[in-house]
Order: sequence, then C-alpha cells, then structure tokens
Amino acid sequence: MAQDTAPAELGFDPDALREKYRQERDKRLRADGNAQYLEITGEYAHYIEDPYVQPDVREPVTTEVEVAVVGGGHGGLQIGARLRMAGVQSIRLIEKGGDFGGTWYWNRYPGAACDTEAYIYMPLLEETGYVPTEKYAKAPEIRAHCQRIAQHFDLYRDVLFQTQITEVRWQEDAQKWLVTTDRGDRFLARFIAMANGPLNRPKLPGVPGIESFKGHSFHTSRWDYDYTGGDSYGNLTGLADKRVAIIGTGATAIQAIPHLGASAKALFVFQRTPSSVDVRANRATDPEWAKSLQPGWQRHRMENFSTVLVGGQVEEDLVSDGWTEIITKLLRGRVSGNATDGFGGGGAPDALELGKVMEMADFEKMNQIRARADATVHDKMTAEALKPYYRQFCKRPCFHDEYLPTFNRPNVTLVNTDGKGIDRITEKGVVANGQEYEVDCIIYASGFEVGTPLERRAGYEVYGKGGLTLSDKWKDGVATLHGMQTRGFPNCFIVGLAQVGGSANITHVLDVQSRHIAYVIESALERGAETVDVVQEAEDAWVDTIIRASMANITFLENCTPGYYNNEGQPNGELIRQNGAYAPGIMAFSKLLDAWKAEGSLSGLEFAGG
Repeated sequence: MAQDTAPAELGFDPDALREKYRQERDKRLRADGNAQYLEITGEYAHYIEDPYVQPDVREPVTTEVEVAVVGGGHGGLQIGARLRMAGVQSIRLIEKGGDFGGTWYWNRYPGAACDTEAYIYMPLLEETGYVPTEKYAKAPEIRAHCQRIAQHFDLYRDVLFQTQITEVRWQEDAQKWLVTTDRGDRFLARFIAMANGPLNRPKLPGVPGIESFKGHSFHTSRWDYDYTGGDSYGNLTGLADKRVAIIGTGATAIQAIPHLGASAKALFVFQRTPSSVDVRANRATDPEWAKSLQPGWQRHRMENFSTVLVGGQVEEDLVSDGWTEIITKLLRGRVSGNATDGFGGGGAPDALELGKVMEMADFEKMNQIRARADATVHDKMTAEALKPYYRQFCKRPCFHDEYLPTFNRPNVTLVNTDGKGIDRITEKGVVANGQEYEVDCIIYASGFEVGTPLERRAGYEVYGKGGLTLSDKWKDGVATLHGMQTRGFPNCFIVGLAQVGGSANITHVLDVQSRHIAYVIESALERGAETVDVVQEAEDAWVDTIIRASMANITFLENCTPGYYNNEGQPNGELIRQNGAYAPGIMAFSKLLDAWKAEGSLSGLEFAGG
C-alpha cells in the first residue's frame, strides 16, 4: 500500500496545500450556483444570432423520414454516419446553424483549436481517409472535417439548416414522432435522436447592467470579425485603437487572449478563477507516421487515451500529452500491483491506495503549473494571481504556450477579482474590485449552459406517451437505460453526458453513443418492430447504478473550486448524483455495452408492433 510521505521528502506540505485549496474554494462558493448566469433570451437574444450566414428562404418540409437527427455537430454527424453504415437511407438532420460543425460552426474566435489531440478528437478519420495536419488542429480545419464527414456519408441530402425545432410529440396512432420547427416544417419520423450537444447554449454572467453598456459587445461563440478584423488565425487589426475587456479565463479565453493582447490598444482580462495552463507543444503531423497507421488505429488510440486517464494499464501512452502526463509519468512506479480499469473497477491497487497516490501526483503536477506562471510572467503579483489552487481535474485543464507570456505585454492588464467576479457593467465599461475600467468593447467568454434543464438548453419540449413531457419526467432526476433511452418515449434516443461514461475526449463518448444508437435502431428494423422502449425495471436499475457509482466522485468534487464540473460548487444531493455521468468512465461503460450486446437478448428493451 502507498504510504504517506513526509513534506521534506516531497518538497511540499500536503496539508498546507489542502488548506489553501479549501480557502480558495470557499471564497468562490455561491448559494445561487448555476442560477448566477443569465439565460440568453429576450433583450439578450442578439448574443446568439448567427453572424456567419444570411437567412435562407425555403418552403416548409412535410415529407416523412425514417430517422430524424437533431444537431449537426460531432454527435449528429456520428449518428448519421453510423446509420448510413447500417444501411439506413432516410435520415433528416435538423441544425440551428448554417452548416455542419456544431460547436465548431459557432466557435470561430481567434486561436480556436482542439485541446485534446486531433488524432483522437476529430471523429471518423479512418472512415473518411483523413489525417489532421497537426497534433492540435485549429478551428477551420475541424469545421472543414465536419463538412467532409457530411459529404462522405451523404448527409447534406436531406438536412434542414438554420432551423430550430419547436416541439417533438409522440403520435400514438401513427406510432411515430411529429416534429415541428420554426420554419413551418411538420413531418413524421419513426425514430428520433437528439444530439443537441452538451455545450451548445451560451450564457452570460448574472451581473447588473449588461444591457446598459453603450459600447460594442458580443459572446465568444458569435465572434464579430466585422468589428475586430482578422480571422480565426488572429491579426485583429480593427482593435488597434480599441480598449477591450474580456470576461472569463476558461478554455476559450485562454486561446483568444493572446490574439487580443497582440492587437488591442489596451486589453483588460477579468478573472474570477485562474485556469490551469500547461505546455501545449503543438507540432505538425509527421507524414511518415501518418503512412504507418494501421486499420483500427484511431479507435485504438482513442481507447488508449481514455484508459490512461482513469489509471488503467497500457503498454504505451500513445497520446503522451498534458492530459496523460499526470498518470503515466507521475504515477509510474508509485503504486504496487497492476493498475485497474478505473476507480471502482476492483483489483489491485484498491481505490483508497490509488486515490492517495493520485492526490500526491496531482499536487506535484499543479506545483509545476504554478511554477510555470512564476517562470513566465514577469510581474510577481500577476504571476501569483494566475496560479490555480485546486486539483488538476476540478476544472478543464488548458494547454497553451502564448497565454501566460501575453501578460508581459504593457497593454495587457489582469484584473483579478479574487474569486468574487465583476461587480457590474456600466454605460462606459466594467466595474471590478470597486474600480471602473472604461472600454470600447466587452467580450463575454462566459461559457455555455451546463446542468440547466434539457428543454431550456435544447429550446424545445419533447412529449412522450400520454402527453408526458420529458422535463416533467426528469424533474426529479434523469432516468434512463444506458443514458440514451427513457421509458415512455419510444424510438427516442438522447445524446448527452448524463448517465453515460465520461472522458476528457468528448468525441470518444459520442462515438460509443452513436454506435449504440445505430445498433438499437438497426435491431428494431431487423425485427420489423414498430417501437422500441425501455423496461421500467431496467431503467430503475440503471438509475440506481449511476447513483451508487457516483459516490466515489462526490468527495473529490465537493473539495473542488466551483465550476461546471461540480455544478458550480454544489455537487452533492441525490439529484446531482443521478444526473451525473457513469463514474467508472467511458472505457468501463463501453465494455458494459459490448457485453450487453454480446449477451444477445437486448435486456431491458421491449420491441413491439410490426
């Protein structure tokens, strides 16, 4: 078993760090949790208007389809592709944006790039015969790949762009779903798969005065290049004479701030909680390596990454980046016996031993992150303010080589609010720490809604059997089988993060879900069944599994600084545990689904009609 190590041997005092982490968490705790953010509706609706295309004009669609897929991002694209591979031809995708891409359609801010390796993040690479040009591909390349997937699998054939669903309602007589939209469309679909995306609806900070600002403002997910000049690669010439405020220092801001700092007359960065910013070390793809890739390489690499992140045993860390370093380099040789498939997976070492070792490794890693701020940022007070005091995976880790040096620029000012956030917005600018900063432009890098009700994030309601709404069914907690089907909503599939295995690589999660959904739909078609629904006992058992499995993560999340990973500092309570992920992770979840398929009976599902 792992033994506690003395501070002198470690080079730091674990107890002192735990106390520092607690203090930093406590000063950021808020009673309102997720309610602190503003919903972008009404007078704020202009923050989500599409700046990238002109509105199109078309006639309403009424033709029936076999499968309707909501969302044209990575989730919808993968479902469409897997259905095509299964031989399903009648597929209609419905997408709010003007093209495929999802988050990569909307997020075109300067510096936008994937922060998980492109070779495992960009989906369906083997199937489309594409290899990314660099380890961390930039937004235009990722968006182009989304279009490549759609073209390869003929998904442009029957897609409805610039279209928002207004209602999905089960028709008992037809045994199909009636889909209506804001474009007057009204059509039936035998199956529906909702892949709206977990991070698709922007949010604003809930501070007074947002509507009073007389200057220019926009959200990072709707970047205004008409105002800033430049493009996704930077060169924001329109800001040369502008004083700019950016509110937020999360994963988006980390990438945009270097370009703003290089272009703006003055940049004020308003920070509530610093991000963990490690080395990115991006590099071009080696052509010889690309030629050497064998069939099945992407899925193998994807699974290797997700296995490493939960402390699983692999022969080699194939990705070998900042995500996996904490496990492969800091844990190696510290734990007796073989690593497990993940927490709660059984075997040796036990979870307690692994937890202790991971905490010490985490302390070491975060000390490296904090030391990097000291070594990079010249002003000591600024460097100290940029140091994150929490566990590595309390918030999404960031990787960037230009972010920290940006604060050495004379035109860039870090406004550290020490966990309190900004006070208010005025006609002239932003007030923080009691001081007003007059600016010409405010950019909101305030992220996306997480943890709000599905119908709010999706923008429509789903009515199942007997007129029961999905929001009513789930008002006391999400209830599903395997996170993708829920009783009383036959032939309906939900793509999200609740009650499924998680991974830092969201594309892996979507890959597992899309394969599963296509398999169930194909099974229903092969059986000639009109409907497939969930058995109540199976749903109850899965909910119980989720709640019990989540207990392993609750203590960790309770000790974290507030953020969307821990429901803004409110991770406890049965509702939060029930709405969380399958704690053992995506690899354990994937193996569970494989075993379920191999058993053959599709236990927990009931097929009817036909």
